[in-house]
Amino acid sequence: MKRFLVLTSLMSGILFSAHAQLFPNNPELNDNKGRLFVYWGWNIAWYTHSDISFAGSDYHFKLYDVVAKDKPTAFDAGIYFNPEKATIPQYNFRIGYFINDHYSISIGTDHMKYVMQSGQTVKISGKIENSSTTYDGTYYENDFVVAPDFLLFEHTDGLNYPNIELRRSDCLLGNNKIRLNTIAGLGIGILYPKTNTTLLGKERYDAFHLAGYGFDALLGLNAEFFKHFFIQTELKGGYINMPDIRTTKSKSDFAKQSFFFAQYNVVFGYTFRIKRKDK
Repeated sequence: MKRFLVLTSLMSGILFSAHAQLFPNNPELNDNKGRLFVYWGWNIAWYTHSDISFAGSDYHFKLYDVVAKDKPTAFDAGIYFNPEKATIPQYNFRIGYFINDHYSISIGTDHMKYVMQSGQTVKISGKIENSSTTYDGTYYENDFVVAPDFLLFEHTDGLNYPNIELRRSDCLLGNNKIRLNTIAGLGIGILYPKTNTTLLGKERYDAFHLAGYGFDALLGLNAEFFKHFFIQTELKGGYINMPDIRTTKSKSDFAKQSFFFAQYNVVFGYTFRIKRKDK
């Protein structure tokens, strides 16, 4: 963890320094101070393999190199553009304010979905007893098929990452009607998943719970029209650590995991000035 934090700090400095050097200040084009922006859009996501540990009163075991995928909703205008159903797809929401012509502070939520793939073969270590299933036993890095009657494990409503970010924006080119901007950012946040779990025949659990924290970095390209409307694409990656995932109705049952993630986001937004610039 210490190595990760040091590496993140170094990469953060390099990212902002390189971005500032590549896109030097142009006061006529970088006219952002005092502007507020808000956007909404959608994402697809990828996750590295992760070790997942499960613990309870009569079991403690670890699954190694577990494979999981996201779960994007098939496009349907009646879902994606219906305010009552807008939170069903994997979405991104953000609101921010430019503290000067280049830097903004923003808060938002990345709503991803994480689905452990059933039927995969992994290694397992640990002990299961008194579970009233055929899986009781002691394991030490045994090959193991993760069958649906053993475990279903999803953060599908979802892998929620509320976060705060510092972003730098620089105009590549533009005029009074159209501007093309580059974006670089860094963020930190919490993980508040709604985890859908069925474990060892226990009653299904599916509730929101504060499970951990995360870090992220991003690069983006922003096309702004008539000083108000914009379309933005983002490549975002980061690290998620969840040491306290609820898995059953019993508070003594929990899981923990950590992994890296990547997102590709397409968002649509509106920006306007709420504070006049000093002359």
